[in-house]
Amino acid sequence: MDIALYVLAAVLIVVGLIGAIVPALPGIPLIYGGIWLAAGVDHYRHLGLWWLLGIALIGLIGLTMDFVAGALGAKRVGASQLALWGATLGTVVGMFFGFVGLIFGPFLGALLGELLSGKSVLRSAHVGLGTWVGLIFGTLVKLVASLSMVALMGMGWWLNHPR
Repeated sequence: MDIALYVLAAVLIVVGLIGAIVPALPGIPLIYGGIWLAAGVDHYRHLGLWWLLGIALIGLIGLTMDFVAGALGAKRVGASQLALWGATLGTVVGMFFGFVGLIFGPFLGALLGELLSGKSVLRSAHVGLGTWVGLIFGTLVKLVASLSMVALMGMGWWLNHPR
């Protein structure tokens, strides 16, 4: 049974790493769930409370920065509410068009949202670019946090391994 639970933990972590890039998947919570499951199956011998709290803190920072970065990018360029909704919708729709959709979906959504709010094409492109840069930055921070969580898990497991 332990092997099946370790495999499930590994699957959660891998899917979580994919979710660090794909917006529809809750990457960081999946990673943390996989780490916690692995620690629990191991009876917390390799990863105790402090390791799990440290990993959770990294995850919380990553999630917070992901949410804040897109809004800050949009706010910095004075995006309208429609541009923010457009960026979100563009991200969701972009997922269905693979990597190119994930890259350009938020930009196009913000651009169209700003156009719908009555702004000029140049202003809308500026807002689209600012929103896109914020979302990309947030995704990069989330990816770094996700990889850091996995690295901390590995380090904790290795350092607390009986020799």
